[in-house]
Amino acid sequence: MSQFAINILFVGGSFLLYILIAIWAKAGSTKDFYVAGGGVHPVTNGMAIGADWMSAASFISMAGLIAAGGYANSTFLMGWTGGYVLLAMLLAPYLRKFGKFTVPEFIGDRFYSKNARLVAVICLIVASVTYVIGQMAGAGVAFSRFLEVDSTLGLIIAAVVVFMYAVMGGMKGITYTQVAQYCVLIIAYTIPAVFISLQLTGNPLPPLGLFSTHADSGMPILEKLNQVITDLGFNSYTADIDNKLNMVLFTLSLMIGTAGLPHVIIRFFTVPKVADARWSAGWALVFIALLYLTAPAVASMARLNLMTTIYPDGTDAAPILYEERPNWVKEWEVTGLIQFEDKNNDGRIQHYNASESFQPEAEARGWAGNELTVNRDILVLANPEIANLPGWVIGLIAAGGLAAALSTAAGLLLAISSAVSHDLIKGSINPNITEKGELLAARISMAVAIVVATWLGANPPGFAAQVVALAFGIAAASLFPALMMGIFSKRVNNTGAIAGMLCGLAFTLVYIFVYKGWLFIPGTNNLPDTPENWVLGISPLSIGAVGAIVNFAVAFVVSNATEEPPVEIQELVESVRYPRGAGQAQDH
Repeated sequence: MSQFAINILFVGGSFLLYILIAIWAKAGSTKDFYVAGGGVHPVTNGMAIGADWMSAASFISMAGLIAAGGYANSTFLMGWTGGYVLLAMLLAPYLRKFGKFTVPEFIGDRFYSKNARLVAVICLIVASVTYVIGQMAGAGVAFSRFLEVDSTLGLIIAAVVVFMYAVMGGMKGITYTQVAQYCVLIIAYTIPAVFISLQLTGNPLPPLGLFSTHADSGMPILEKLNQVITDLGFNSYTADIDNKLNMVLFTLSLMIGTAGLPHVIIRFFTVPKVADARWSAGWALVFIALLYLTAPAVASMARLNLMTTIYPDGTDAAPILYEERPNWVKEWEVTGLIQFEDKNNDGRIQHYNASESFQPEAEARGWAGNELTVNRDILVLANPEIANLPGWVIGLIAAGGLAAALSTAAGLLLAISSAVSHDLIKGSINPNITEKGELLAARISMAVAIVVATWLGANPPGFAAQVVALAFGIAAASLFPALMMGIFSKRVNNTGAIAGMLCGLAFTLVYIFVYKGWLFIPGTNNLPDTPENWVLGISPLSIGAVGAIVNFAVAFVVSNATEEPPVEIQELVESVRYPRGAGQAQDH
């Protein structure tokens, strides 16, 4: 059986399972659509949160970024994991006790203002659409390779599949679909990692293999990797980071962005009790840890495999001839995600860091520039092929990569649709809309969001994990401070909350757009996105933490300069602080 047929079998079988689950769990009411009826078990919810969380950024892109940047990009792991601790301790149980369907509904009621709810809707849509761009870009990468089509067609196929099961099932369908997707993606991620760890180190546990001895050289595997890449002018894989300020702000931005993500928060409204919200977060961390403990090993082994594929006889010897390149390179070249340019016309693939410091060495070897461009988002998906693993393993990781991208995309689209239909249309425009009309509006808004995200995903403002980091920064600067102040401060009023959200969102978006392009449209950026152009060395990926500080500061200053919230609102805040018992999520 051909590899293409194996891929179709695994991907098609998994998709059929997802669609059948969506049909079985089809939402028949707004409560089913928004919060899955409010009766999801904490373990089930934790697994669904894990699938929701382990997106294209985690499954496909994060290991690629760590592979390319080494220790410098470990901030993705620290920030995203730490964010769940904040979410479990500071937000989830209190929001569950409040008992609403959506984040904007909480903000609107807590700050006793339809305008506050509307601003929260805007913040939610901006953050979620940015996040979906990353998911669709990742799904396009996976589809393009494993269905052997170009990346644009892969993106369109991904959009159609998301539309089919997300629009049909709502939260109820998505919850049980994501349980299946978690099982697929975690198996798909760990099995190839076990094979590759055994192959390189003889240790079947990838996290331990990362600190084991390289089988061929007898050196510790990280030491071997450092030697290979530094011989070719790249920075040491385990090198420290010079810009500590940017590292701290980036980690903080990811942490508080995680805690403020609406598509994750909404999952805590699906459990029966407040205690179940905490347990859901705990179980989610367990399920997420299975992948996050494996990712650093996958990253380092993928980088080493790539380099030794190009330099099979060592970095001192000549690289492989282009005509003798392995089949996996030929297959990925079809997608355009691997590109080769023979700059010195010697027929060999020179892959090195064409930096000024390495230039004398490159000239001595007759090299005229780096000739191989590898999209970082392909490393995890290509790893089984690089390591010559069996065809069924490649098919399995194809299904897992797509499950990761599409599960999160579905959750984000649900958050967008509920914000539009429940908070915007029912909350502000037409309070008397029927339940049937509200469901129709939710599905239409979801379809529109898919179209927008697919269009932007064709030219994303970065790799999947980088685009997702931008979304986290937006959520960190806009929604997280409002949620925290709404729960823990009786003094912050509606005027302060609105001013804080708008200032935090505007500050963060302007900074991002200056470097990434306005509305993420390529070519519209004002400055190159390079460290020498960043203000105080702060990356656009890290600015969300500064935006959050702006939000908090403006909200407190404005609130203290205006009237206190009504007594009943202060009493409401006091009651929400004690998360003991809660009724079902309400719709009003």
